[in-house]
Amino acid sequence: MVTRLSGQDAAFFYVEDSATPAHLGSLAIFDAAGSRIGYDGLLALIEGRLSQVPRYRQRVKEIAGGLIRPVWVDDEDFDITYHVRRSALPSPGTQEQLNELVARLISRPLDRNRPLWELYVIEGLEGDRFAMFTKSHQAIVDAFGGAFDIGHVLLDTSPDEVEGHDELWMPSPEPGALALVINALSGMVSRPTDGIELVRYAVGDVASSISKVSKTVTELGSIARGLTASAPSSVLNAELSHSRRYVMASSDLQDYKRVRARYGGTINDAALSVLSGALRNWLISRGEAVSGSTMVRALVPMSVFPGDRQKPGAPPSVGVEGSGQDQYPLGPLYGGTTLDLALVDLPVGEQNPVVRLSQIAYSMSSQPSSSRAVAARNLTRMSGFAPPTMHAMGARLASSMSRRAFNLVITNAPGPQMPLYFAGAKMLEIHPVPPLVRNQALSIGLTSYDGRIFYGINADREAMSDLAMFPELIRESIEDLLETL
Repeated sequence: MVTRLSGQDAAFFYVEDSATPAHLGSLAIFDAAGSRIGYDGLLALIEGRLSQVPRYRQRVKEIAGGLIRPVWVDDEDFDITYHVRRSALPSPGTQEQLNELVARLISRPLDRNRPLWELYVIEGLEGDRFAMFTKSHQAIVDAFGGAFDIGHVLLDTSPDEVEGHDELWMPSPEPGALALVINALSGMVSRPTDGIELVRYAVGDVASSISKVSKTVTELGSIARGLTASAPSSVLNAELSHSRRYVMASSDLQDYKRVRARYGGTINDAALSVLSGALRNWLISRGEAVSGSTMVRALVPMSVFPGDRQKPGAPPSVGVEGSGQDQYPLGPLYGGTTLDLALVDLPVGEQNPVVRLSQIAYSMSSQPSSSRAVAARNLTRMSGFAPPTMHAMGARLASSMSRRAFNLVITNAPGPQMPLYFAGAKMLEIHPVPPLVRNQALSIGLTSYDGRIFYGINADREAMSDLAMFPELIRESIEDLLETL
């Protein structure tokens, strides 16, 4: 029995082009001193975990030239060495060199004739470290349908867990083209809406198909209706080139908790306030007109926990973001998570960091609550390292909305506040590599892990030649906020 791509997955597959490849990535940095196996052992370890993410051994097979939604089929020629690649920086590799390598890797579309993912082990990083960069197509990571990112299964809570969990895998024979067409046509008899999707694909109306079949639109309720208003004009909205720039930044999670304890709100409010300050100074550095009313509208898909919101100025509550419980274990507590979608006007025109924070906290607390139900049942079943999958879900939600309604996407996913390991090596940092939406030159992802918050900033190479200044702007914005304490 074949599995047909959902309407949304098929739309992601067809709508991408060389300027907007529909994949997202994750960059993890490890302490090489703890690694106890070589490259061949890494291959065996990764292949041993693929049984937990079966889509990663399947490829997309098109039917009737794309007039019928394609299907997932087992890749009978699956080659782990094609997907897991070894790379190295000129030793000692700097962070700038790593940024440049990631920017080149994220710019390249995936091979559509193979399973839609790649993993790079990058050696030679200064400080006796190595990096692991993964990129997966948005069609392959569908937590709504129970398919998670490969990063979800690779990390362990102990350095001693270096064995794979492979089960004997035998690819199913690929169905013939005629059988697939007959199967699709018979399905259209019982599901007439498939025929409507077929026509939309035929006339190139992929965006309409995304909106129609996306589960998010009906579940988001009033927030979806709010997306009809156009976003402010911004230099962040530009025609995209085929190349990217990438930078990363990090800061202490405790700093955001101090802000939360003093002013209320959430850690996410503080992070958005920090980014607002960084965007403000970036716009000023470019000579852009910035007045007191200047706004940048962000679409913010984020994972939230029940009861984590408090009014500005209120004492901190006990919870996963509060002072009483700071752990995000890999298993049960993720069951309390749902995915929230917020449309936030970042007050980049406001000079006072406390006023910026207050405005953002008020805006976030006023968001419709209906969005908190999105994918709750699927997240309840999540175990393992969840942030990459949560970022993927956020990117899918953003791609389903009108690009005219926001200027950039900011995804935020909490990670565990305990060390994790890959092949015995301790993970030191984890940075998202979020995709760009068409005509939007900047995308930002945040992940908290082991007492730190890690930023990943992806941008169009031509539109944002000055992206390298963003880590320093983020650091300055955090300091401005902390000085008010």
